[in-house]
Amino acid sequence: MRRLPLYGRQGKLTFRLLAVALVGQAILLSFFALAARGVAIGDGRDGGRLLWLGIGLSVLALVGSGLMRSPVGITVGWLVQVLTWVSGLVVPAMFGVAVVFTALWLLLLVQGLKADELVARHEAEVAAASD
Repeated sequence: MRRLPLYGRQGKLTFRLLAVALVGQAILLSFFALAARGVAIGDGRDGGRLLWLGIGLSVLALVGSGLMRSPVGITVGWLVQVLTWVSGLVVPAMFGVAVVFTALWLLLLVQGLKADELVARHEAEVAAASD
């Protein structure tokens, strides 16, 4: 297996799959930001900081999905995955979210790369056959 990319442009299928995963992750992260705030308020603490950190992470995921066509898009996506794991230190339930979305991220990345290779190979064969 070749190395997973950390930077660079991805093929059309790969960047689309990863962008969809980040949008889904952003939605769930925003809900967890609200939940973290509610738990903090229930414990008698100010939950404002947790809310804004969670919303910031959610916005970063949305920005990453929008940047997925550019070379830095996949880097931002990896950063979102790492920060989702780190957020589990604050809200332990986020470890579950991190497991699911990191697994989804890896699956879509690997399968997207394979699909892009198949499409490129097929296009090369069609071009060679038409010559």
